Amino acid sequence: QVQLVESGGGLVQAGGSLRLSCAASGRTFYPMGWFRQAPGKEREFVARITVSGGSTDYGDSMKGRFTISRDNAKNTVYLQMNSLKPEDTAVYFCAASSSYYSLSGGGYVYRGQGTQVTVSS
Repeated sequence: QVQLVESGGGLVQAGGSLRLSCAASGRTFYPMGWFRQAPGKEREFVARITVSGGSTDYGDSMKGRFTISRDNAKNTVYLQMNSLKPEDTAVYFCAASSSYYSLSGGGYVYRGQGTQVTVSS
């Protein structure tokens, strides 16, 4: 069993930055991902990272602006978000998967409750 708790969300102006954290407890050596969901919209893949952190991948609209990383000693995954836009407004949640490759399609086995990110124009 894995418990995931996100933090770091908030209100930021367009062009600003936020860093989200996802603290994991339990068996934590999983590939991890971030997703987001805005009101009235489908869940969207944001980023994924392998257990070692050696490979990462991003959704098209996040490339060049977002960076996923992890610190396995702290059981924490991060999402650095720069050059934020109003359309980035959503609830962001982290997830753990048994497969790195399935994450981009929304395949995960554990997820957190999420943290709200609001970007004002």
